[in-house]
Amino acid sequence: MSVSIRLARGGAKKRPYYRIVVANSRATRDGKFIEKIGSYNPLLAKDDANRVIIDVERAKHWVSVGAQPTDRVARFLDAVGVKERAARSNLKKGEPGEKAKERAEERATKLAEAEEAAKAPAPVEEEAPAAEAAPAEEAAVPAEAAPAEEAAAEAPAEEA
Repeated sequence: MSVSIRLARGGAKKRPYYRIVVANSRATRDGKFIEKIGSYNPLLAKDDANRVIIDVERAKHWVSVGAQPTDRVARFLDAVGVKERAARSNLKKGEPGEKAKERAEERATKLAEAEEAAKAPAPVEEEAPAAEAAPAEEAAVPAEAAPAEEAAAEAPAEEA
């Protein structure tokens, strides 16, 4: 039988309270346990003495017998000096995913192309005819659109 030191949840909905128990690893989370060795109240302040209460002697006994603590309980045991816990570091935690990397690369290439286009002098002769043609087109469009707008404005007045 493999034994684990883990948290068993109690308390009301959205008001958790945990018992630190020694239990068979196959038993359910809140089910049958061998021994209660402490408690954990996450609602208390982190510097509160009653947040984590552990019977250190019993915890040392169960660790010496071979009980395996869960990650959270291992943190508690390390804090009271029962079992040394190796510090972990997740180097990929803050790293963006593949799609985010692809989008960043696309943005970088577009930005580089825009900067190159801004640095390169644009031919002035080709832009001048295009600039002259644009106002003529703009003047023609509002003239055509004006009667439609007037007709639309008159239609609701007739219905009322």
